[in-house]
Amino acid sequence: MDTKELLKKVRKIEIKTRRLSDHIFGGEYHSTFKGRGMTFSEVRQYQFGDDVRNIDWNVTARYNEPYIKVFEEERELTMMLMADVSGSEFFGTSNQFKKDIITEISATLAFSALQNNDKVGLILFSDEIELFIPPKKGKSHVLRIIRELLEFKPKSNKTNIAGALKYLTNVMKKKAIVFMLSDFIADDYETTLKITGNKHDVTGIRVYDQREETIPNIGMVQMEDTETGERKVINTQSKKVRAAYEKYHSEHVEYYKNTFAKSGCGVISCRVDESYVKKLLGYFKRRG
Repeated sequence: MDTKELLKKVRKIEIKTRRLSDHIFGGEYHSTFKGRGMTFSEVRQYQFGDDVRNIDWNVTARYNEPYIKVFEEERELTMMLMADVSGSEFFGTSNQFKKDIITEISATLAFSALQNNDKVGLILFSDEIELFIPPKKGKSHVLRIIRELLEFKPKSNKTNIAGALKYLTNVMKKKAIVFMLSDFIADDYETTLKITGNKHDVTGIRVYDQREETIPNIGMVQMEDTETGERKVINTQSKKVRAAYEKYHSEHVEYYKNTFAKSGCGVISCRVDESYVKKLLGYFKRRG
């Protein structure tokens, strides 16, 4: 992708997703994700109905009348986007790959954070950490994140959810709002997710294609595993083969849902031909 084409794509995504974040998600994001706590703002004279636990006794003694401490919410947050860039994200049977939807959702969330003056960072992962962009504020920073989501070429096609979560806990010392975007066709990340969920506010966003749920009966078909590159000829006429595949897929979906729920983390599932706007908005409203 040349520079001119890349900038054109970045601009297109910026226009679409910024409009969504400005008009739809900005307020919902703000009300859903709270700040780190309450910080001291000022003192003022005590008024009837004020909480006596907030009386500032030093100031009260100085002026010989009651004064209270006023606190305000410490609003600034840090959002970390974790995007799966393994081979399976380059799958799609409609007009978009899973990777395209992951990019749009990430951009929408990033602009929502920008609107609320929060920091945004990015981790691109496969079975290794492909790229880490530390959290920062500003439009130029968000546009850099979108550029990387669009054009980054991963070294590996495989996936390691647990490894990505472990890396996050090591580099992010303070609590962050974390969105992990993947198809979650992976195993053995329950223990790591529990540790991460205790430290951060984590939401998993599963992006998938309808053709991943079942195999149609279309005879003998050569299929390729996008993560391993292995090719096999599959007899899709076999009920046993179709049932085994559906079981394999449903087990991964259930593992994802149950593992995130048990770890106290949020879950969103979005098919590539569905509106991710409705999915995100519904999730924010339920949490708010």
